[in-house]
Amino acid sequence: MKLDFSKRKAIQMGIVSVAAATTGFLVRDNTLDSSMEMRPAFLNNEDAVNNEDTVNNEALLKTEDKAVTIHSESESAIKDNLSKTANFDNTFLEDIFLPQEKINVFQSALKRIMRVQKTIGYANFNLVSFDNMILYAHRYPKIGKFTKAEIALIDELFFFDANEYGFYGNKVIQNLTSEINKKETIKISGSGHYLFQGDALSKFNQLKKDVGPDLILTSGVRSVVKQLQLFLAKLDSSDGNLSMASRSLAPPGHSYHGIGDFDVGKKGFGKFNFTSKFALTDEYKKLIELKYVDLRYTQNNQIGVRYEPWHIKVV
Repeated sequence: MKLDFSKRKAIQMGIVSVAAATTGFLVRDNTLDSSMEMRPAFLNNEDAVNNEDTVNNEALLKTEDKAVTIHSESESAIKDNLSKTANFDNTFLEDIFLPQEKINVFQSALKRIMRVQKTIGYANFNLVSFDNMILYAHRYPKIGKFTKAEIALIDELFFFDANEYGFYGNKVIQNLTSEINKKETIKISGSGHYLFQGDALSKFNQLKKDVGPDLILTSGVRSVVKQLQLFLAKLDSSDGNLSMASRSLAPPGHSYHGIGDFDVGKKGFGKFNFTSKFALTDEYKKLIELKYVDLRYTQNNQIGVRYEPWHIKVV
């Protein structure tokens, strides 16, 4: 099933024009004559006394009508996008699915990646590169070599335009073989996770100091492979629905965990740290009172990802 491209274009337009739309100003349609004056819809030209003024007024009205239509479509698309992220685990008509003929290859690739994770350890897996993953699979018979079809599918999923299935975030890592420099990271004791040294580590240490000892690191640095594993696992639980999977987490290459962001939670809160229930904790309430804390995926974000009150923005 193909995505409604006109709706997708309207969503993207809404991302950049929503501020103007809510202040009552028109948004310029780039297809219009660049010399044409743009004016708020509520202004009238009462001094039009000749034909030239009349022509200008007619052109202005046409411009305003077109811009208002753009706003209407944009606002509708924004509401549609917000509805999808609020109901991220539901299936929608426009959702994009992995082709049925690729399901078996997808599942075998996911199982092999999971065997790599189990073999090298969960902490090490957070930093493993694509090339090293292939090397481990080659060396360890219990993992088994990746087939050409599996590698081709992984390559296709990484380089496919995520906009096509509803994820509108930036692609922050361009290469599938991109590597994490371990020397630039530090393992956080008791968490099994790493943070990038510098801004990420400083921010986490400050959070621990300001929020309290029950604030924990639940996810830090993620290599392309780690994000791939998480995305494929979510895709599997979503019955091959790429759109649904991307509403829960960023596709590989699009995750800011690969360049600095991290997740926090409440000690002893378990899996609920990755649900909206985290927003009900005292730890979260203290977090949002801190002026230096920003969340990556806010409640009304237009990226196409569910609200993540646990995801700390660093970059």
